[in-house]
Amino acid sequence: MGLVCLVQLLVTALLLATSRAIPSLAPRDSLKQTISNALHHAKQDVGQIKDQVDGALQNASHYLGSKVDLYFNESKESIQSWARQWDDVDSNAYAPRPVPCPSTPPRIREATQLSPQETAWVQQRRAQTIAPLTALLTRINIPDFPTAAYLASLAHTSSAFPTIGIAASGGGYRAMLTGAGAIKAFDQRTTDHASALGGLLQSATYIAGLSGGSWLLGSIFINNFTDISSLQQSATLWDLTHSLLDGPKQTDPFLYWVDLIHSANKKRDADPSFHISFTDIWARGLSWQLINATQGGLGITWSSLTQQEWFTEASAPLPLIVIDARDEGQTATAGVSTVFEVTPWELGSFDHSLAGFAPLAYLGSKFSGGEVSSQSCWQGFDNAGFIMGTSSSLFNSFAAKLSTLRLPAIVQKPAMAFLQSILTDLGEAHDDVAIYSPNPFRDWKPATNQHLNAEMLTLVDGGEDGQNLPLLPLLHEQRQVDVIFAIDSSSNTNGYPNGSTLSYTQARARGPNGDMVHFPVVPEPSAIVERGLNTHPNFFGCYESGPIPLVVWLPNANYSYPSNIGTFTLHMSTEERDGMIQNGYDAVTQESGQRDSSWPVCVGCAILLRSFNETQTPVPAACQSCFEQYCWTDTIAA
Repeated sequence: MGLVCLVQLLVTALLLATSRAIPSLAPRDSLKQTISNALHHAKQDVGQIKDQVDGALQNASHYLGSKVDLYFNESKESIQSWARQWDDVDSNAYAPRPVPCPSTPPRIREATQLSPQETAWVQQRRAQTIAPLTALLTRINIPDFPTAAYLASLAHTSSAFPTIGIAASGGGYRAMLTGAGAIKAFDQRTTDHASALGGLLQSATYIAGLSGGSWLLGSIFINNFTDISSLQQSATLWDLTHSLLDGPKQTDPFLYWVDLIHSANKKRDADPSFHISFTDIWARGLSWQLINATQGGLGITWSSLTQQEWFTEASAPLPLIVIDARDEGQTATAGVSTVFEVTPWELGSFDHSLAGFAPLAYLGSKFSGGEVSSQSCWQGFDNAGFIMGTSSSLFNSFAAKLSTLRLPAIVQKPAMAFLQSILTDLGEAHDDVAIYSPNPFRDWKPATNQHLNAEMLTLVDGGEDGQNLPLLPLLHEQRQVDVIFAIDSSSNTNGYPNGSTLSYTQARARGPNGDMVHFPVVPEPSAIVERGLNTHPNFFGCYESGPIPLVVWLPNANYSYPSNIGTFTLHMSTEERDGMIQNGYDAVTQESGQRDSSWPVCVGCAILLRSFNETQTPVPAACQSCFEQYCWTDTIAA
């Protein structure tokens, strides 16, 4: 960060604390009141902002001495440049907007089955998976097995034709980049480093992500189902050399922060029922880095995915984002937390504690008893960055990491005080969650709805309940997923996964909310580490019957790069980024077969195992060898 930018950050801190143009306020009220007063009208009154900057710079002269004069004019020019940018952009775009309600008013849907939209779309999607899956398995060529003829016989039998799911875990950039390497290997569009598994992505019906995994899904799907190579080559996206706290390299950090706060305040000002938290600011930061649109796509929503070409043609898997509910003062736990999922159509949960879904495009509307309670509806609440930010809202820990910023000593203390004051103030106000207000589920199903009396629905990072792999949506019996490729980038043992997320999901499946999900038996984390199972792929559920999917666990490990970076790593070099992606690629391909030349065949066998069971097809000898090598059983544990 250049000295000019640091001076501007100091100026902002001084504006909040010492500027003679702003009255002194009580510490707790100072942050929110000052942001509201000084920034809300910035576009309309550039002159006033300039005067405040001038005054703050003069007040700072005793601290910075002659250095202020060197950058005085440049600071004024930056403010004016920022105002000109807002002339070309709708600064209200992040805020929800009132719209006429449709002729059939939006309602809460009971979660007794999949939505009609998903049911119809998946039928279309499954027809689209036949050709790529046939091409993939034919290329893999399971020895002594007529793959093409077998799949042709199943093409019109939906229950026996394999349904594939992919899950990308949380874990910040570690998860995003490791997952990116896996998706790059699974994508038939990858030409710079083609994989024997290319086409698995095009063969999948569902893909789920949470936290860092949601950043991966957002980067791919919001950007019109782009590919990983394009993200790596982009001039604007995935430039991790600049921290989310600094903003993109082409953007002044001071102006970047003004944009984040100003956009969030626009949402709060749109209607008294809209409450903002730091998630709104975090969401805008994510959007700048992950969405290829002007100012990070201020008005792009998650529900707008339904308008993209890949979606209307069902040419890619359906993205699902996982989020946890956490009431004020409570801690999310795997057994009792209400687990939410976000589809392009809905937000809600199959859990008995809620068992309902709200129409995603109409979040922000005032629902009561399951119906919109006024003539006016709202749209735009489901901002794409806000959805990704909700699934990754680890702000208490994030706040603790601010002290690690490497700033010159001259501005370290005031700059850190400014940033920390935002997070501390919001945390003390219990705003370290994503606030969905008004709560769409208020007064709905009062006998079972745990959230009926809450004005605000408070949602948090999808991994806070210990289930850092977003498996639950893929385990729901009505989705009929046969095999799940679970990319686990959790940080448990020396920064690598130990399988504890699998144990949490196993406990969940055996609990009161587990009657509609089915999960195989998995070993304890201690056994996984002791036997080195976290250093290579494993198949769980090989010999179980019923609607239990096979789980292909793909743990992050050091194949070609030390990929155990910290969850709160905020920046890295392009070489480090690409090394992480390559390691993820190597993990799911077993270093392009160098560690195990039979690995592609074993992946093909995993895809077909449940189909073999249903059609009572004898398991090919090559598959039997694969299962002996990769399948875990209780006998192995003993």
